[in-house]
Amino acid sequence: MSNCFCRFNCTLFAIIVSVIAGIVAALLNITAVITVTPAFLWVLFGIAVVYLAITLLASSFARGLGIRNCVCSILNVLFTGILGTILTAVILLGITFAATSILGAIFVGLLLGFFVLTIVTTTCLVKCILGCDE
Repeated sequence: MSNCFCRFNCTLFAIIVSVIAGIVAALLNITAVITVTPAFLWVLFGIAVVYLAITLLASSFARGLGIRNCVCSILNVLFTGILGTILTAVILLGITFAATSILGAIFVGLLLGFFVLTIVTTTCLVKCILGCDE
């Protein structure tokens, strides 16, 4: 189970929050309220790569500790967020979009949605590891 017997499904909450954040970011980008600079893209790319490395190391060390079953399902969503962040950051770094282009706004929305998914799912993972059912 991905909710560790808590009151609500944390991964579903993470997905809903990330979709909302992605839509808001896309709307703000298409109206030119926010702009995404290459420095910001490099920072998110670096954060996602470090997240991936730390998560892989931590899960290899935690394998023998008998941690709850919800960790595997949360890790699937976490890896989706991390890899989505890396992929969309690479796309936005490799292709130049106009500030108010629809396609650019879609990719910015995807980037920030995946990044928010990574952050919120990490909190779900911590909550599960710490034993939210107790």
